[in-house]
Amino acid sequence: MKRVLLLLPTTGYRNNDFLAAANKLGVEIVAAANYCHQLAPSWGLSPIMALHFDQPEQAADTVLREIKVNPDAVLAVDDSGVELAALLAARLGLPGNSSHAVRRVRDKLAFRQLLQELEFLCPEFHHLSTGEDPRTLVPNLKFPVVVKARRLSASRGVIRADDSEQLVQAVNRVRAIQSRADRDAEGLGLVIEGFIPGREYALEGALDKGELTALALFDKPDPLDGPYFEETLYITPSRLPAEFQSRIRHEVAGVCRSAGLTDGPIHAEMRVNDQGIWLLEVAPRSIGGLCGRVLTHSLGMTLEELILRRVVGEPLPISNAEGAAGVMMIPVPRRGIYHGVEGLAEARAVLAVTEVILTAEPGQIIAPPPDGSSYLGFIFSRASSAAEAEQALRVAHRRLRFDIRAEYPAMEAHVSGS
Repeated sequence: MKRVLLLLPTTGYRNNDFLAAANKLGVEIVAAANYCHQLAPSWGLSPIMALHFDQPEQAADTVLREIKVNPDAVLAVDDSGVELAALLAARLGLPGNSSHAVRRVRDKLAFRQLLQELEFLCPEFHHLSTGEDPRTLVPNLKFPVVVKARRLSASRGVIRADDSEQLVQAVNRVRAIQSRADRDAEGLGLVIEGFIPGREYALEGALDKGELTALALFDKPDPLDGPYFEETLYITPSRLPAEFQSRIRHEVAGVCRSAGLTDGPIHAEMRVNDQGIWLLEVAPRSIGGLCGRVLTHSLGMTLEELILRRVVGEPLPISNAEGAAGVMMIPVPRRGIYHGVEGLAEARAVLAVTEVILTAEPGQIIAPPPDGSSYLGFIFSRASSAAEAEQALRVAHRRLRFDIRAEYPAMEAHVSGS
């Protein structure tokens, strides 16, 4: 039986999907997680269930000291564990990306520097160190610009600024977000880069010894022009001309090769305009949230099963499924406490909608980007064309009515009489 050391984030959407895939394939899972190190011992959990994923050197030492078996592969469920997975694979002598390559593409500043060195299309960018006044950069900027935290994902800590006043406001806000979310915030600073007009697309792929296989190219039909960049719709197959799709695959493969990424899932985001293809990120992980479920029909298996098959060397069945599919990451309309939803049955009844899954829990504090990084849930569709799959998602979403209340209800003023 093959054995995989699986890094499971405690707040991950896909933990159960990976475990179900492993059970189907007969793969033994050795679980490691990032539960609170103070609470885990009282719960009777082993040290490898209370790792600091964001301190990979320390976490790797813990795993290698405590693990009792030899895994055949190491796999991170999401972005939070990819550096640790790379480090563990290297120390265990297993295939995988180098930790240096993973760090380089996860860091938005290092990734921009890589694109610039390789002469890929790249916006002008600047590093703003912690404490530096952003107004010192204004003479060198061409507005609009985008202010970015260096290592956060899911549009968290990303804000567009159209002038110097908005720039200062955006920098202050992104600094606050990064300081709460990244223990290394003090030494990282921020990236300020030119805004790239155009439509966004995403490529889902897999690397095997440096060779890229494209699994899907997604359209993102909603404009993502800011000031915040909350993603909503992913539709596949893409409606881009075949020539552009081929060029996107070529560009992503080239960056992976130059960055030193060699094995495992790849999720790349890009913008396309009259000037060409602008890569926003190339991440050594698969698509986030529950979005991978949109590919089950076209792959003939879940995305998690495909990833596990690849890492343990199992053969991949051939799928010839046709048609289109889409997913909506249900956006969070405003910050507050989620209490529930109405219209769920009506949304599920929309023609071509295959499932509506609510992931937010009643009583949960929710927030849209740039502060939040989660969604209310996911809507899935499957149809004969991309346009039909997209329309079904939009109709279903309009039928949902969410109850989101203020965190601190307004108190009625009491004025004492004389």
